Amino acid sequence: MRRIDLEHLIRACSEITQEYELVVIGSQAILGTHPNPPAELTVSAEADIYPLNNPALSELIDGAIGEGSVFHETNGYYAQGVDIHTAKLPHDWRARVVRVPEASFATGVGYCIGVLDLFLSKAAAGRAKDMEFCTALLVHQYLRPSEALALVKNMPPDVNQRALSARIRRWIAIARDAGHVIPEG
Repeated sequence: MRRIDLEHLIRACSEITQEYELVVIGSQAILGTHPNPPAELTVSAEADIYPLNNPALSELIDGAIGEGSVFHETNGYYAQGVDIHTAKLPHDWRARVVRVPEASFATGVGYCIGVLDLFLSKAAAGRAKDMEFCTALLVHQYLRPSEALALVKNMPPDVNQRALSARIRRWIAIARDAGHVIPEG
């Protein structure tokens, strides 16, 4: 997916739901902070989106432009309407969102979660694909490990903070063992 594709999805989701403000979580939120990231960070054909002020309308997104829809077949990418609880995020995530598109005249605006929040949500999920994605974020130095570790304390209460910190440290070690330079600070 490219930034222009994400902007297209945001406009389409806004039109479908009649909601101006949308939240973009999941891997393609990277396109908010980094419009042209390395290909390994944009392999997904889907953007996870929900209307900020009416998350229940996410079902409309899936039905109209979700996986297998005419929209998907035509464009090669799609939106997945998600729930507000799909991603485990630090309680202060809204302070780090990136607005896409930047222009206020757009028909809809997406608030992409910031890179630190994206990293932490993926680390909290802990799947193999999340490790690959997070390792790529570290390798391309899109965040400092120390910043991510400092935000672990802001994760929801149902996230085991100790286990999450250990997982992040393990992923940092894996990246370093593979010969990548990961900054300490």
